[in-house]
Parts: sequence; C-alpha cells; structure tokens
Amino acid sequence: MSASIAATRAQPQALAGQFKKLLILASIILLAACSTVPRNKTPRAVADPSDGMHRVALLLPVTGPDAEVGQSIANATALALADTKVTNIRMVTYDTALGVAAATQRAIADGNKVILGPLRSDNVIEVAEIARPAGVPIISFSNDVGVAGQNVFLLGHLPNQSIERVVLFAKSKGMNRFAGVVSSNVYGQRAQSNITTAVRAAGGVLVGIQETNGTAASAEAAARRLAQMGAIDAVLVADNGRAAITTVPALRRGGLRTTKILGPDLWNIDGSLAGSSPMYGAWFASVSDTLYTQYAAKYRARFGTAPLRLSSLGYDSVLLVARVARDWRPGTRFPVAQLTDPQGFIGVDGAFRFNANGLTDRMLEVQEIQAGKFVTISPAPSQFAK
Repeated sequence: MSASIAATRAQPQALAGQFKKLLILASIILLAACSTVPRNKTPRAVADPSDGMHRVALLLPVTGPDAEVGQSIANATALALADTKVTNIRMVTYDTALGVAAATQRAIADGNKVILGPLRSDNVIEVAEIARPAGVPIISFSNDVGVAGQNVFLLGHLPNQSIERVVLFAKSKGMNRFAGVVSSNVYGQRAQSNITTAVRAAGGVLVGIQETNGTAASAEAAARRLAQMGAIDAVLVADNGRAAITTVPALRRGGLRTTKILGPDLWNIDGSLAGSSPMYGAWFASVSDTLYTQYAAKYRARFGTAPLRLSSLGYDSVLLVARVARDWRPGTRFPVAQLTDPQGFIGVDGAFRFNANGLTDRMLEVQEIQAGKFVTISPAPSQFAK
C-alpha cells in the first residue's frame, strides 16, 4: 500500500483537519520509484504541446560551490514527482552554476512555462530580467523580500515572520523589554527593521539593537553595550546558528545571565544548536517539523543521505505545481492567479499562501532548544489571519 502527500488547497476553516489528514498520509507513505533529474548539458527538444505535458524548469546550482544545496533541492523535487505520481509534468534541471542567464534562456527556449528557483537572490534578479518579458513566472527558493513581485514569488521562509511570531509569543509570556543582536550584512539590516516593527506591534519596548561581525570579540562588545542599557527581558539574536553559538555565551558573560534568548527560523536548519548547552532554553519560531521528519526519512532511504533542511522547499514547489496543473491546460501560460488563492496550500513545511506582492504567509510554531533536540512549545495556528 502506498500514498503520497497531496498539494491540497487549504480551506481556512478546516486547516486543522487538513493537517491531521496529511499527518496520517505521511505516516503511511512508502517510497515510490524516482528517476534522476536531467541537467542542462543535453536538454531535450521542445515537444508538441498536444502531448499533454506541462513544462517546468528547475534552475539550481548542481555543480560548483552551492552544489550540495542545489542537488538536495533537486533530489527533493524528484522525490515529490514520484510521490504525487503525476504523469503530465516534464521537469528539467538547468544548472545555474554554468551561467544564470544562459540557463534561463535555454529554459525558456525549451518551452517551459514556469520556473522553480533559482536559489540566490542575485540570481533571481538575473532570471527575472529574462523571464518577465517572456511571461514566465518564477517561484524562487530565495527569502530575500527585495526581489519579490512582478511574477516573482518567494517560497523561502521569510525572516520577518519568524521574528514577529517569537516576539509576540515572548510578549504573551510576560516579557516586555526587548533587545536585538544582528549581523552587519543585508540580512542583519533587514532583521533590525523586523525586530523594531515586531516589538512595536507586540506592544513591547525596544531597549536597543547591536551589530556584530561574527567574531567573538564583536559579540563580547555587543553584550557589554546591551548590559549597560538597563533591564532586558529578551534578546533576539537575528543570525544563523553558528553566529548564535558564538553570541549567546558572550551575552551570558556580559551580564545577561537570565535574559531569555530568542531567534529566527534560521536556527531550525542548524542541528548543532541542540548540542550547545548555552542555547538551552532559547526560543525560535519556525515551520513545523512534523511532516518534514517523514519526508526526511523517505529522502534518506532513496538517496542514502540526509536532506538539507532547505530541500523541503523543492518538495513543496512540486506539490504546488502539481495542484495547479489540475486546472492548467498544457501549452498555455501558467495560471499565476491560482498562486494567490487566499485559501493557500499545504506542504511538508505546513500551510502557506502567496500574496500578490510575491511574498509568502506561513503558519509558524515556536520551538525551544533543549538538550539534543528542538521541542514545540507553541503549535502553529490552525488558520490564516484574515
């Protein structure tokens, strides 16, 4: 017996039931046969639209420095095609490491009607310059809000949503005075704005925000400056897991020994946090891992290695396209309007929906870092806010 996770439209009033059904389905999934996704070295010729096939391009780096991430996402799309058992989608991978513009031009020349990818935000800009005039929409794996809009949709997890969720949860637990530590890069600049907005929206007080450059010395300096700002209930460290492991001990040594540590969803992709004792008790907001655990087991069985956490975006992108394909006539333009259905969709990473501006709404839970594991302490909402 076998079953697959379907890309189901999520009725807002019944999302809790949908989650339950998906969990039951996920628990009985058996691995389906899966073919290797071809690369762009020898792309197929464009077939006659009357063959009933939907053409979907996957733009990813499957060679070069980002090959590990790109290949993990590509593997996930192949697994999703097998699990959904769709027979009317022809997906070809185009290697962006060999040239983003060339990969995009080849994908469009091959008759693809929608692009999944690319991975990096600078590549999204380059792809969009070619795809927009051709009327080909992009569903990117990036989370850079600066590249969204005008037929570019971001499937990546947006940091502002995880910051808002964890700050609001902390406020509900009686924390009022917040501070932040951000990296001195573009992510940090945006996180600084996100923290300010989130604290204000939650009705809290923002004591201050400090920047670090990833070194222990800058973390120590930031900790000393924060300690001089008076009482602080919670500090949000808006950076990746590696930086958090450096920053949090510095905060403790700098006088913030009992301050609650908060973090973004970036922490969910770094399992090493669960092995760092200074991180124990920290909270962060993220998509649920419930269905991801089932997916990861199947991926490991198929490919002989664990998937990267971001690979779930590839799996969900295929579920999304497979759902839209039910009402999409082969040979015609991709029905972009279906992406912004307010009812949304459900995938491995839970419920999500696209807005007209290309950004994604997701239902996030709050997890606590405990010894050797992440534990859900506040489940994701059962429906989208109106």
